[in-house]
Amino acid sequence: MTLLDAPQFDVARDKRRRLILSSAASALFVLFVTFWLVSGRPIDWPWNWYTHFAGRSAMNHFLADVEQNNLQKAYGVWLHDPDWQQHHNELKFYTFDTFQKGWAPDSQNNDYGTIRSHKIVAARVYGNALLAAILINGRKSGALNLEHDPRTHTLLFPPPDVEIDPESYSH
Repeated sequence: MTLLDAPQFDVARDKRRRLILSSAASALFVLFVTFWLVSGRPIDWPWNWYTHFAGRSAMNHFLADVEQNNLQKAYGVWLHDPDWQQHHNELKFYTFDTFQKGWAPDSQNNDYGTIRSHKIVAARVYGNALLAAILINGRKSGALNLEHDPRTHTLLFPPPDVEIDPESYSH
């Protein structure tokens, strides 16, 4: 076959190939934007978006259980162990009694009183963990700071020197 014997240009095949490529690129863009929206519109690198998604989801489930005063279920979310009651004797670092003293609506140690609503107003990845500032009951100051460890999927209180001030950090 010589250059002069080249096959005829197939317009339909070229049009079909362009349509497939543009559809695939559009679908990838839509998936990218959708994942960004679902993960809470983080201003962070895309490879951290799942950390935002998982952390926000765990914090929302935890606080929803606290709002419903279902502290046993909330404790299971805190530890990422819904069956914590089966082996509660092994949990020495943060017992359910200590948890209940801090989160029960009538507790002396609960700074927020009865928790009726929450809103995550700021979140960022710090090291390997997701730090979040959460406004409780519509308060504009005194945000609750929580940390989500993506390796163990547990919730923690962050050290005071790495807490987020929601007024200085815009989501």
